[in-house]
Amino acid sequence: MIELFAANTPNGKKISIMLEEICYEFKVTKIDLDKGEQFQQDFKKISPLNKIPVIIDHKKNKTIFESGAILIYLAEDSGKFYNNKDRLEINQWLMAQMGYIGPMLGQHHQFHHYNPGKSKFGEERYFKISKRIYRELDERLAVSKYLAGNDYTIADIATFPWIARHEWHDIGLSQFKNLTRWYNEISKRDAVIKGFSFMNKNELPPKVQ
Repeated sequence: MIELFAANTPNGKKISIMLEEICYEFKVTKIDLDKGEQFQQDFKKISPLNKIPVIIDHKKNKTIFESGAILIYLAEDSGKFYNNKDRLEINQWLMAQMGYIGPMLGQHHQFHHYNPGKSKFGEERYFKISKRIYRELDERLAVSKYLAGNDYTIADIATFPWIARHEWHDIGLSQFKNLTRWYNEISKRDAVIKGFSFMNKNELPPKVQ
């Protein structure tokens, strides 16, 4: 049994989607970020940086923090979505999501969605970077079916929940035909639909307008 400690965020959804994709039994322990539960000492014991998500593989008595590390662990354990022939490409696009796509879109959320009007500089800076990310992903997906090649991998699983917040970004996903094609295809996967709604059974990946 896998226990997933998470909140209803893109990083939390990465792991719930992956667990559904590989058909692993899991239970969810919700961490309320608004109440600061991520800073409680019991949670710090399994997440030294006070971040979600974390998993405990109770069968193997292993604890893994950081969403990218969790995806790699689950991919290696299951033998799925992390093939050897594309592993270098997968790692590059996974690290791009971890170090660039997620953090920059996350800052855009902070300034544009949660705190509009508080910093013109922050809003303009992260809107511009987020729009560039859309363009860069669109360019990649013009020459590749998925981010790391012809196969759906953990690089796609990691990136999808961030693009699924496209309604928050106010960039216009439909303007980017290759990124839209990729998004629509992934959003129809049964495991993605189930994993996306892991904390809210009525939540679906937002459609592209």
